[in-house]
Amino acid sequence: MNTTEKLNILLVDDQPAKLMTYEAMLADLNEHLVKAQTAREALAHLLKEDIAVVLMDVNMPELDGFELAEMIREHPRCKKTAIIFVSAVHLTDLDRVKGYATGAVDYVSVPVVPEILRAKIGVFLDLYRKTAELEGMNRTLEEHVSERTAELQATIAQLRESENRLRLQGEELAQADRRKNEFLAMLAHELRNPLQPIRSAVDLMRQTKATIEQLQWGREVIDRQVNQLVRLVDDLLDASRISSGKLELRKDIIDVLPIVASAMESVRPLAERKRHHIEVQLPSDPVFLDGDAVRLTQMFLNLLNNSVKYTPPGGHIVVAVESKDDGVVVKVRDDGVGILEPDLARIFDMFYQGKTPADEAQGGLGLGLALVRQLVQLHGGSVQASSGGLDQGSEFVVRLPILSKLQQAPRALPARTSEPVHAATRRILVVDDNRDAAETLAAMLRLEGNEVDTAFDGAGAVSASAQFQPDIILMDLGMPKLDGYEAARAIRRDTQGADVVLIAITGWGGEADRQMSHEAGFDRHLVKPVVPTELLAMLSSLDCGIAH
Repeated sequence: MNTTEKLNILLVDDQPAKLMTYEAMLADLNEHLVKAQTAREALAHLLKEDIAVVLMDVNMPELDGFELAEMIREHPRCKKTAIIFVSAVHLTDLDRVKGYATGAVDYVSVPVVPEILRAKIGVFLDLYRKTAELEGMNRTLEEHVSERTAELQATIAQLRESENRLRLQGEELAQADRRKNEFLAMLAHELRNPLQPIRSAVDLMRQTKATIEQLQWGREVIDRQVNQLVRLVDDLLDASRISSGKLELRKDIIDVLPIVASAMESVRPLAERKRHHIEVQLPSDPVFLDGDAVRLTQMFLNLLNNSVKYTPPGGHIVVAVESKDDGVVVKVRDDGVGILEPDLARIFDMFYQGKTPADEAQGGLGLGLALVRQLVQLHGGSVQASSGGLDQGSEFVVRLPILSKLQQAPRALPARTSEPVHAATRRILVVDDNRDAAETLAAMLRLEGNEVDTAFDGAGAVSASAQFQPDIILMDLGMPKLDGYEAARAIRRDTQGADVVLIAITGWGGEADRQMSHEAGFDRHLVKPVVPTELLAMLSSLDCGIAH
C-alpha cells in the first residue's frame, strides 16, 4: 500500500460526546476517523472498509466491547486490525487478561491522556503500514518466484524438447548409418553377383576343349551380366540425379502404347525363362502424352521386372492400358508373392525392400520402384501399389495425363536397330589409363578396318597425337600425369590437332562434366560403358577425313 495513504481509525462509543473528544485528540494524526455508536454500526464499517485501529469502549449496550472484539477477530478481513479498549471500570489484571483473550492489543484508562493515546495509536498505525508493506513485498516476491518458476519450467520443457530432438536425431543418424551399411553390403553383393558368372564364362572360354556352342554361351552370359551391371550403375546415377533435382526430361509428343510394348519386349526373355504367361490388354487407338520416351520405357520396364522377379515360375502377369478422359491408366497385375500391409506404405522408398520369404528373395538395390514413383511424378502423374498380402499377388497402377486431340501431333519415333554398323575406316587414337579398356576397344575398331593406336595417359596421348596424326581420338578423362581435359587442350593448341575429332569416353556423365569436356575442346561426350554398335554408328556419321 502507499505509505502516505490515510488509514481508517474506527471510534466506537455509545456516547457522542466521547466520540467527539476522541476525534479532537486524534485529529493531529491526520488519518481518516470513522465513528460508530453501536456494535452493529461498527461491524458494518468493518465489513465495508479496511480498519487499521479500533478504539472501543468496553461498556456498551447490546454488545459489550469484549463480545464485539471476539466478532471482529473471527472475521478474516480484520486480522491486522489493532483493538484498543477504553474503560474507566474494567482495569484489573483479570479484565486485561479477558480483553487480550478476546483480541485486544492494548488498554487506555479514563481519564484519557491525549499524548499517550496518540502515541499508542501511532505505533499501531506504523505497524499496520509496515505489515501491509511486508505483505505487498511478499506478494511481489511470490509473483517474481512464480514468474521465475514459470521461466524455469519453460526452460526445462525446452531442454527436454531439445533432448528429445537430439535423441530422435541420434536415432535417425544411427538408423541412417545402419541403412548405409546395409546398402553398402547390398551393393557389394549385387555387384559381385554379375561378376561371378562373368569370371566363370571367361574361364570357360579359355579352355581349349570348349565347343563353339559353349563359347557362344559364354559370350551371351558376359553380355547379360554386363547389361545387369550397367543397369545397377544407371539406377544409382538416376536416383542421385532425381534426388538432387538434376534429372531433366526430354519430352516429346509420344504414343504410350509402343513404349509399353518396348518394355514388354525387354522383359520377355526373363519371363520366358520363368514360364510366365503375360496377358496384354491395349486400346485400339493411340494414346498420346507429353513425355520422355526413354524414361517412360525405363519406368514401365522397372514395373514389369518387379512383377517377373516376384512371380513364381508358371505365374500370370496382366498388363492393361486404359485411356480415360482425364488420363491414361497403366496397370501391371501379377499372382506372385504379394506385399505385406506394413510394406505397402514404404514400397516406393529409396533402397527399401519389403519382407519376403527367404526362398522368394530376389536381391536388388531397392531402387526400381523408387525410380518409378519419381519418374511418374516428373511426368505429372501418380502410382499406387496394392496387394491382398502374402502370396496374394500385387497390382501397380500408374496414372499419367494425356494430351487433348488438338495437342496431338506426334512425331514418328526413329526406328532402332541392333544390327552392326560398319563405319568408314579411320585413323583412331584410343586413350585410357585402363589398359584392358583401351586395348579391347582398339581391337574392336581394328576389326572394323580402322588403323588404331593406343596411349595410356594424357601425356602419351599428346605425344601419340603428334606422331600418329589421327582423324579421331577416343579419350578417357580421369588419367594420371595429365588428365583428359588438359590433354585435349594441349592437342588443340597444336596446329595438327586443330581438326581432329575429340570424343570423351568416361564414367563421368553429369551436366557439369559435359560442359567441362566441351570447354576443353571435346566434340562429343560418351558415358561408359559404350555400346559398340552405337559407337560405330556415331563414328560413321562423323564428317572427318579418311585415313591419311
